[in-house]
Amino acid sequence: MFVIQSRDKETGARAGVLKTAHGEIPTPVFMPVGTAGTVKGILHKDLKEEIGAKIILGNTYHLYLRPGIEILKAAGGLHRFMSWEATLLTDSGGYQVFSLTGNRKLTEEGAIFRSHIDGSTHVFTPENTIDIQRIIGADIIMAFDECAPFPCDYRYAKKSVGLTHRWLDRAVERFQQTDPVWDYEQFLFPIVQGSTFDDLRKISAEKAASTGMAGNAIGGLSVGEPAEEMYRIIEVVNGILPFDKPRYLMGVGTPVNILEAIERGIDMFDCVMPTRNGRNGMLFTNEGIINIKNRKWSHDFNPLDPEGPSSVSLDYSKAYLRHLVISGEILGAQIASIHNLAFYLKLVGEARKKIEEGNFKKWKNGMVKKLSERL
Repeated sequence: MFVIQSRDKETGARAGVLKTAHGEIPTPVFMPVGTAGTVKGILHKDLKEEIGAKIILGNTYHLYLRPGIEILKAAGGLHRFMSWEATLLTDSGGYQVFSLTGNRKLTEEGAIFRSHIDGSTHVFTPENTIDIQRIIGADIIMAFDECAPFPCDYRYAKKSVGLTHRWLDRAVERFQQTDPVWDYEQFLFPIVQGSTFDDLRKISAEKAASTGMAGNAIGGLSVGEPAEEMYRIIEVVNGILPFDKPRYLMGVGTPVNILEAIERGIDMFDCVMPTRNGRNGMLFTNEGIINIKNRKWSHDFNPLDPEGPSSVSLDYSKAYLRHLVISGEILGAQIASIHNLAFYLKLVGEARKKIEEGNFKKWKNGMVKKLSERL
């Protein structure tokens, strides 16, 4: 499934290829988030040609509630339902369930929760989330876990890790006892939890590694903790996770977060930031961060980014995009989203190139400085 092709001599960064039934994905890779079977406002043609996406995400919680598993099964799985021929990954829905504060209850069996759509009651267990993801048909699926909030005390975090590990055992057993619903192989990733407590993270990483699954994910970060805490935990966990398997850092993050995590040995990323922030007028560029709503851009007729991560970055001016965004035009959100996603994918692609060339560290330090600037 995963082959490491190059390693940086100064850091833990590595370049590899992730192989699935729906394609080969060069790593490090950023995966656009398509929660409900769509990357908001982006046509698949643009995902492939403008952005260069080879893998995107869906979410078990949202897809289970709408359109529902019966429709997805009748459609032949999510790939066919959404007409996406490349690789798909699904989160188990754990994060979404546990964010429903006041509308869910944890038990040893699983999580009882109320739909955010109509208030109806549902149950997710380690077993049925595997069954649901079998029907959805993602190439890479996640084990059901509890994402502990930040901050939380040590006692809560320890209890949460214990529950996540017992659920993991059941998820792995269900995965091994069932076959894919569709005619291709699926891979299960355990999720490492433990908040910001080093000893709990070590225990959880050892547990995840012991399952022998094809890859591993790190969850429960980018939930409010300081960035330096995140980087420390990544180092702790990656010191234990198998070197020869892909490492997926869930829900992270800013361009700077991603470069710092690549340096520490992470291969896979996802985050709603490029699309969500783009819809609200924030652009990530090679020179720094732009709030396109600021008046200073109203007479700037230069391209969004002269280095052009996509054609829209060169075709449209800052002044025009500002006009669209402050006018609430749908095209503004679309242009900003395409630009930001293309920027993210170009950034990880450039990181891969620098790893192969052997000068990642120097390049990364320069980029971090530039990407931290607000223009």
